[in-house]
Parts: sequence; structure tokens; C-alpha cells
Amino acid sequence: MTRMRAVDAIVLILEKEGATETFGLPGAAINPLYSAMKAHGGIRHTLARHVEGASHMADGFTRSAPGNIGVCLGTSGPAGTDMITGLYAAAADSQPILCITGQAPVAVLDKEDFQAVDIASIAEPVTKMAKTVLEAGQVPGVFQTAFQLMRSARPGPVLIDLPIDVQQTEIEFDIDAYEPLAPAKPAATSAQAEKILDLIAEAEHPIIIAGGGIINADASDRLVEFAELTSIPVSPTLMGWGAIPDDHDLQAGMVGIQTHVRYGNASFLESDLVIGIGNRWANRHTGALDVYRNGRKFVHIDIEATQIGRVFAPDLGVVSDAGSALDALLTAARSRSNGLPDFTAWAAECTARKSTEHRKTNFTEVPIKPQRVYQEMNAAFGKDITYVSTIGLSQIAGAQMLHVYRPRHWINAGQAGPLGWTGPAALGVARAKPGETVVALSGDYDFQFMIEELAVGAQHKIPYLHVVVNNSYLGLIRQSQRGFDMDYEVSLAFENINSAGSASSGYGVDHVAVAQGLGCKALRVEDPELIGEGLRVAKELMDEHQVPVVVEVILERVTNISMGTALDAINEFETLAQTPADAPTALTPMGELAAAK
Repeated sequence: MTRMRAVDAIVLILEKEGATETFGLPGAAINPLYSAMKAHGGIRHTLARHVEGASHMADGFTRSAPGNIGVCLGTSGPAGTDMITGLYAAAADSQPILCITGQAPVAVLDKEDFQAVDIASIAEPVTKMAKTVLEAGQVPGVFQTAFQLMRSARPGPVLIDLPIDVQQTEIEFDIDAYEPLAPAKPAATSAQAEKILDLIAEAEHPIIIAGGGIINADASDRLVEFAELTSIPVSPTLMGWGAIPDDHDLQAGMVGIQTHVRYGNASFLESDLVIGIGNRWANRHTGALDVYRNGRKFVHIDIEATQIGRVFAPDLGVVSDAGSALDALLTAARSRSNGLPDFTAWAAECTARKSTEHRKTNFTEVPIKPQRVYQEMNAAFGKDITYVSTIGLSQIAGAQMLHVYRPRHWINAGQAGPLGWTGPAALGVARAKPGETVVALSGDYDFQFMIEELAVGAQHKIPYLHVVVNNSYLGLIRQSQRGFDMDYEVSLAFENINSAGSASSGYGVDHVAVAQGLGCKALRVEDPELIGEGLRVAKELMDEHQVPVVVEVILERVTNISMGTALDAINEFETLAQTPADAPTALTPMGELAAAK
């Protein structure tokens, strides 16, 4: 055995567990761990400007590839409380991130010492484990358990709090004798798979709802294989977007009351059996449950037992990892001697709907309508693009109009939706995907939260492109205030005394100047015909300078994005597409398949 400080053992454990990408800020109470990282040399660290930003960077890194676990580091006291929003966002979307905090010495933990807060108790509701380690000899076991928990069942975050004296205490530790613990994941049985196929055999119009659990399980290929084997259409949730390519014939379109496409809702409303795999029946997906459930049977497959029946009782619930469930379904479907019904005609109906009911995007007005921005993004970026977004009208409209073709190419804080997540998360994604094009999408308010993290990208040469659609409003909140007949405390507009007198005068914050002041490149677009050129120039600047590049698009102040309370009651505020030219980047040109049908 080798004698070493507990922090030196921690660094070796991080390396063996494959968690060598860290984001954070050093401080007095965590400096011992930083000294161990410096001595080791194999743990990369990105210095953030705010600990919450560091937690979102770790989250973005985790979401970018199977097996990734981002690590967030901070000192005692406020560093830990700053991490809570990041832990919440990761927990809500089943993402394993490891947060490590420094802490005051053990002897003063109950004496209101400087920056000594019970962070484990604060973090407990938003983690799978939150623990202050009081004995240095327990450090290896705590980390071993933490990694197992993060990867087991429904993945999620962990916080480990380390008093400074515990960090520096010497222990006996042999990294060669350390082995990661195998994660525990429930798996569907062959009998359960047969029961699901029995329900499929009784159906006429089945549809699969593909949730984020499929992407977490790295099972997108098996989802597509099962869909193709059975000819069952697939609708991804917001968190499952990319599990089946948008241009696949069996991709029926996203369903929901906010993030959705019109033909997706239309196809769902014609279904009679819904097979949910790795999803939560989130309220922005279902809308009014009486409409969502009417006339349909439901199968719900989820890795977390407490999710089954949480929103409504399914006709059949199966607790299973999504990948294991798909394995069982594939095996059962291939071995059925009497086969399954032929759903090709139903699938063709859903495919035909993809050329109908498009929303208009080809607006030419100035100030710019937001729909035009997403049209130009579709035209500018290919299938390899990775989008990062979190909340607001920008995210909702993006999910209605952008296209995603691969798993982990739409990275979104879906359930928590914290403002400010997008920028730092995009930095984490770009760290995980060097050489790939990462495009963040924010409204002006989301962008202003955590805007200081742009300097991180400039300092560490982490390039990504940040599209900021600026209407100088809390747009989603303003739209929701319509029901209260008010427009109250949601405007961000003011006359900036430093304004250069452009058409964006009165929009308040000069995002271009701020981004440039933080060491990044930035440009502003005010003419819809120049959006595409702006995106092209921004990509060139990003490739040349290897820093974040901001493209600010000045929008009309007030835009209402399509949404409603039920799948059959979506409010359309703009004129719908009448010709293919009204929606030139739609996946299927308007009327093409519908006419053929």
C-alpha cells in the first residue's frame, strides 16, 4: 500500500473512473484538491467566472457523449450554494455530474465558522447522494459509491463535501486495488416484452414516444431498428430529440403544447396505442390529460419505478433501462411466429402529414420576425450541428422549426430550464466536442444571465457560436401575462446612452459591445436578408480566432409563439404556410407527400 493525502487518492480515482474533465474555481478550502490536480497533471480544469456557470459547464459536458461525467469544483460556503441550480438542472434531466466542495475543518463545523455551511443538507433534495466526509479513510469508498450511484438506475448528480483537514490527512491507498463498482440497472424481461407486443398486436395506430432515457442509454440505434422492424412511427420528446433522425420516414414529429410540430400533434391524435420509452409524460408534452389520454392505451417503460403511474396510470408499466427494454422488444418481435400487424399504411399516413400544416418562416419584415431566424439556421447548418438551449420563446420556437438528426445534438435543460444555462453549458459541450460546430440559442434575457462566462471561452480558446434573438423582453413571461391582461415588469428596453444610433436603439444592453469586452467576437443583424451572411461570417470568425462568437439578431419587440393548453387547442398567432415558399427549409416541402397520397 502507498501512503498519500486523501486528495491525491481522489485525483487517482477520478482518473480511473474516467472523470478527468473539471470546471470550477479554486478557493482556500478546496486548494488541497487543486494542489493534487496540479501534481498529477492528468485532470483538465477550466476556470469559470461563477460557480453556477461551472456546474452548467459540467452538465453540458456530461450530456455531450455517452459515459461522460463532468466534475464541478468549488470552495466552501457560497461555492456550494451556487452549485444548487446546476445540481437541480442535472437531477431534473437525469444527468450525472459530480460536484465537489471544500469545507471548514471538521472541528468547527458546528461553530458557525467562516463559510461553513451544511451544504450536504442543502443539496440533498437535488442529488442522488450529498455527503460531508468526516473521516479521511472513508474518502475512497465515498467516491466509489458516488460513481456507482451516478450511473445506476435513473442517472443523476452527487455532491461530496470535503473538510480541508480531511483532504490533507494521509491514508493508505492503492489505486491498482481500486475498481469501479458496477452500476445497477433494471432490465425488462421477455415476458414483459411479450405483453407489450400483445398490446401492439391489438392496435391499429400505435406510436412510440421516445424520451431522453433512450439517449441516456445510448440506445438510439436500437430504437430505430425496432421502429423499422415494426413500422411503428416515432415521436421524440424534447429530451429525446435526435434519437431518431428528423428526416427518417418513421419520425412522426414532436408532440406537445409548446415544443412540437403541427403534424406531430395531428398524428398523435389519430393514435390508439402509445408506447412511452424513457419518458416522463411531462406536462409541456401532454397538455390537458383528458385530450392526451382519450381513446388510447398506454405502455410506459422507464428506468425509475416511481415514474410509473406518477402522472397517470398506464395500461402496462415496465421498470427498465430503455436500452434493455428495446433489446427485449427486438428479440421478442423477431421470434414471433405469428408476426405483428402490418402498420406500413399507418406509418405512411404519418409520413404524409409531414408535408402539411407547416408554420410560415419566410417573413421579410423589419424588425425581424423570429421564425425567419430558424429558417436561416436550418439553411446555414448541416446535419452535424449540435444545438444547445434552455428556456423561453427562443427555445420553444427553435424546437418547432429547427432540425436535429443525431442523438446528443440537441442539448437542452428541459425540466428545470434555468435562465443562464445555455452559455456555460455550450462551453461544456464544446469542450466535449472539439472540432465540431456547437450553436447555442438564447433570448436576450437568458443570454444576460451568466454572460460573464463568455470570457471563459476567450481565455481557454473554446469556440462556439451563440445566436441571441433579441426582442428586449422576457418574451415567454410577457406572452403568459396575456391571460392576466397585463404587460408588467417584463420589458428590458431602455435608451442606452452609449447607443450608436442603429435601428436597435432603445433595446437596452449592447450585447455586441459586452461580448467584445469579454474577449469574444460579435456581430449584429437587423435585416432578415442578412441573417445567413451573418451566420457564415460568424462561423469564419469562430474558426479563425477559436473563441465564442455572438450573433445578435434584432427582433420585433412583440411576437407570440404557437402554444396552447391541449394538443387539439394550439393557438396560432401567425399566418400559416400556404405554399412551399412560405416554409422553404421544412423537412418535407409543403404538399409534396400529401399530394402523392
